[in-house]
Amino acid sequence: MGKAPRFCFARGMSETFSLPKCELPSVLDGLEVRLLVDPADIQRWNDLVCEHHYLKNANLVGEQLRYAVAFQGQWLALLGWSAASFYLKDRECWLGWSNLQRRARLHLLAQNSRFVVLADRSFWPNLASRALALVCQRLSRDWQQTYDHPIAAVESFVDSQLFRGTAYKASNWTLLGNTDGFGRVAEDFYVRHERTKQLWVKSLEPEGPALLSSAQMPEPWSRHEKELPSRCAVSTAHLPSLLERFSGLSDTRGGQGKRHPLRTIFAIIACAKLSGKPGGHRALYTYAKSLTKPQRRALHCWTDPRTGEREVPSESSFYRALKTVTPGQIQAVLDPWLDEVLGPVDPSELVAMDGKTLNHSGVHLVSAVTVPSLRCLGVVAVADKTNEIPALRQLVDPIDLDGRLVEMDALHTQDQTVQKLLYEKGADYIVTLKDNQTTLLATAQNLLPQDTPPSGGRDRGQSRTPRAPRHHRYPAHP
Repeated sequence: MGKAPRFCFARGMSETFSLPKCELPSVLDGLEVRLLVDPADIQRWNDLVCEHHYLKNANLVGEQLRYAVAFQGQWLALLGWSAASFYLKDRECWLGWSNLQRRARLHLLAQNSRFVVLADRSFWPNLASRALALVCQRLSRDWQQTYDHPIAAVESFVDSQLFRGTAYKASNWTLLGNTDGFGRVAEDFYVRHERTKQLWVKSLEPEGPALLSSAQMPEPWSRHEKELPSRCAVSTAHLPSLLERFSGLSDTRGGQGKRHPLRTIFAIIACAKLSGKPGGHRALYTYAKSLTKPQRRALHCWTDPRTGEREVPSESSFYRALKTVTPGQIQAVLDPWLDEVLGPVDPSELVAMDGKTLNHSGVHLVSAVTVPSLRCLGVVAVADKTNEIPALRQLVDPIDLDGRLVEMDALHTQDQTVQKLLYEKGADYIVTLKDNQTTLLATAQNLLPQDTPPSGGRDRGQSRTPRAPRHHRYPAHP
C-alpha cells in the first residue's frame, strides 16, 4: 500500500498515530463500535469533537448516546446521537403522522447530531459510511437498554456548504430537502441561524413511516407511546352556546386579577371533563393550554395586550373558580345544554350506579351514568363517617328513573334501596348477591324461579315486560 495513512486525535495535546499497513477491506472488516459510558471516555469524546467538528462544540440535547468506532483500539470515527427535532415539515410529510401522534411518538426518533471522522478520508473513502451503518445497526438496541424504549427512525442535518452527505447516501439514508434555518439550543427552544441544512432520514424498522403513523401501534411499540394529550371533544361551533349557558353563574371572587370571567373558566372545565380529562386544577390548566386559537377565541379567553395572543386561565384561577360553585349548579347548566346538543337521554338505556374514590384526594363520589352513551345523570359526594349506601339513596331522588333499569353492585343489595327504586321511583333493578350474604342468597335461591324478573315488577300490580340486561363495559366514573 505504500505509506500508511495517518490520522490525529487530541489527548491533552495533538499527537499523531499511524494506522497499520493493511488493505482497506481488512480495516473496514475490523472496525469495532463502542458505546461510551465511562466518564473519562465521554470527556475524551467531547474534547475530540470540540477540536475536529466544524461547530466546535459537543453539546447534545435530551436523550443522548456517544459512540467511538475503532480499529485495533484506535478511534477512527465519533458519532453522537440525541433527541430528534420537535418539528420538521419535510420529516412530518415523510412519516405521515398527525400532530398528536408526533407528540406521543417523537421520542421514538433519534438525531445524529455529531459525526467526526478522525482518519484521513482521502485514504479511507468508505470509512464514514461503514461506521455510520455499524452504529445504526445497534442504535435502537442500545437506546432500549439506556432509556427503556427503542428507536424506529433517525434523522441528521448536513451543511451543504461544507459537505455533500455522501456517507448518508451510501448508507441508504434519504434526502428529504432543506431545513428552515433554525438550530436547537435547549429541550424545546430554537434560534434562527440563517444557514439551511440538508435533512436526511433513515428508517431503522421495516415500514418505519407506516409504523409511526399507524392509528394503533402494534406490540411492543404501543407500550412505549406517551399518553396523547386530551383534545377538546366539543366542536368549536358549539362552544359559544356552552359559554352562554354559564353566564348566569354568580361570581364571588375578589375584584383583583380577574382576567377571565367565570363563564370562560367553567366552559373550559366542562370541555375538559367532556373530553375525558381527569384530575384537578393542575390538569385543567394543562388541558387549557392545548386549546387552539379558534377555541380560545370562541371561549372568550383573555387577550394579552403585549403579545396580542389569547391566554388561558392559570392554575390558581381554576382552583378559585372551583370553590365558588356546587356540583348541582354545574349539572343544572350542563344537562340542558347536553340535551340541546345531543338530544334527550335515551330512556331505554341502562343506568349504572357506582362509587369511586378520586385519586390523591380522599373524595368519595357516587354517580349514575347511562350505558352505553355515558351520559352522567348525577353525582353525590359521600359524607364523612358514612358510606355509599345513604349517598346512593340521595342520588336517585332528583333523577327521573320511571320505567328504567338500574344496576348496582352488591353493596347496595339493601331492602330500603331497592324499595325506594321500585316503589318511589318506578324503576326496575339488577343487584348482585354474594356468598357472604348467606341469608338473602338462600332466600333468593329458594323462592325465585329462574325466569323471574329481577325487579319483581308484577308484584306492584303492573304488567311490565321484563328487560333482559345486556352486556356492557362500564365506564370509569369521574
